[in-house]
Amino acid sequence: MDEYSRFVDWDKMDVSAQSQDTKELTCTDFHELKQLARQGYWAKSHSLRAKVYHKLISNIPCRTVTPDANVYRDIVVKIVGKRSSSSLPLPEFVDNSLIPTYCLNAEGIGAVRKIILCISNQFPDISFCPALPSVIALLLHYSKDEAECFEQVCRILACNDPSRRLIDQTFLAFESSCMTFGDLVNKYCQAAHKLMVAVSEDVLEVYSDWQRWLFGELPMAYIARVFDVFLVEGYKVLYRVALALLKFFHKVRAGQPMESDSIQQDIRAFVRDIAKSVSPERLLEKAFAIRLFSRKEIQLLQMANEKALQQKGITVKQKSSIIQNLLNYCLSVFCVVFLRQNVHLAVHAENFKSEIVSVKEMRDIWSWIPERFALCQPLLLFTTLEHGCSLSRFYSHSEGHEPTLLLIKTTAKEVCGAYLSTDWSERRRGGNKLSFFGTGECFVFRLQPEVERYEWVIIKHPELASAGSEAENYGQPASSTLSSSSIPSDPSDRLSPFLAARHFNLPSKTASMFMAGSSECIIVGGGDGQALYLDADLNHGRTSHCNTFNNQPLCSESFQISILEVWGFRD
Repeated sequence: MDEYSRFVDWDKMDVSAQSQDTKELTCTDFHELKQLARQGYWAKSHSLRAKVYHKLISNIPCRTVTPDANVYRDIVVKIVGKRSSSSLPLPEFVDNSLIPTYCLNAEGIGAVRKIILCISNQFPDISFCPALPSVIALLLHYSKDEAECFEQVCRILACNDPSRRLIDQTFLAFESSCMTFGDLVNKYCQAAHKLMVAVSEDVLEVYSDWQRWLFGELPMAYIARVFDVFLVEGYKVLYRVALALLKFFHKVRAGQPMESDSIQQDIRAFVRDIAKSVSPERLLEKAFAIRLFSRKEIQLLQMANEKALQQKGITVKQKSSIIQNLLNYCLSVFCVVFLRQNVHLAVHAENFKSEIVSVKEMRDIWSWIPERFALCQPLLLFTTLEHGCSLSRFYSHSEGHEPTLLLIKTTAKEVCGAYLSTDWSERRRGGNKLSFFGTGECFVFRLQPEVERYEWVIIKHPELASAGSEAENYGQPASSTLSSSSIPSDPSDRLSPFLAARHFNLPSKTASMFMAGSSECIIVGGGDGQALYLDADLNHGRTSHCNTFNNQPLCSESFQISILEVWGFRD
């Protein structure tokens, strides 16, 4: 074969998929390179892929002092010694990850362990990096020797471009990425998310596997195609492919009984055997068909999740023995140590009491909220049964809490509500004018007679973003006023920084239509053409329903309120 064949077991490789054409890659334009990567231009040439990888990785901006091939040659003998490579212990930061063989020969499999140990020696700041064995095993395919592979991995790890995220190297970064993935699933894979909630007691435990699907379970031919694009476009590609895997899993397995007692095991098995149902080209096609948030918005969401974890003191992985002691000590501590505790733990049956929804219904709502707030428990702030039908009392009890949950039961026994991302005190920024505020995380929902969630219309139907006339469909009673001064300059100052209106180039009437309040009324501009209006006496409400989306109305067009509750989120 070629000069990059030292660690490859060609008997296990699909040689027929390799082209004998000697292609070259001369382009340097990013957009052209992105298209070539997505199209698999170098996928069928082992040597060309090796050269492209070397070129792309060499262009990664790194720390001034980044270990290279010469460093590896200097330290490998001292670190490994005469021990057999198969008996080398792996550092804790790989989290007992299985080392994928990826059609490597015996020398290649041993080389993975040696390189991991040398990286551990040179990068003492790495505390959690379960994807590392897979990345090393893959790059060995396209390296002339161990030292060259070591240097390429080091450059990926030492990337110092703050706008370019590559591989998670801390538990905080890893767990916040899992929470971010859960948020994205909630937005883009609602059918799959509904299945996860139904069959799993711990939703985040399932979503915490998302990197393992890619760097561990996905076959060699697939992960190589993903890595082609990843080196060009960055971390966002990983989210895209993981979402596509979940979509395909739901499509293929929908209506079928689970093959094991664990949805996690079923997804892993599906990804391992994905060649039976989906080709690499189809997987990438599906991934790039998802109209995902921009890189900036995902970064802001990641920041918010990291901040939520830091505020909870969750920055390192807990030892299992410590967790067991904490479990024995107190259930509430259990909820803090584990991140997105399942909805059964977040909404305790013995501590929860609502006159509108049952524990099960509240758990359904909890499965929809952003991951960082699922760390919290519900706290009743206001109820008309106790505080009366006063809008001023509604504001006084709700202000200072962000986010909040609005629940309404009508005299016709309909139940609906809204998740409100922003503190109601923001309404004062518009002075005496009725002004809209909030973020794209707001949504309205219906529980009775049928369960339905309605997302913000601009997220789910971005084609409406340029149509300012659509605002009329929502029955907007007043023009919105969202001044730039109302936006915090530092996005890390808030727990809901992403998807604010400033991140979208939209007409003001459409962009800022989330929630509004005055002394006369409350308005929640919902998604899918739904909007909710409550009068000042909190006895009467109306809904606005746009038939464009062919969905059911939130509730009756005009209704009498039987009970209204506002819930906050308690640490």
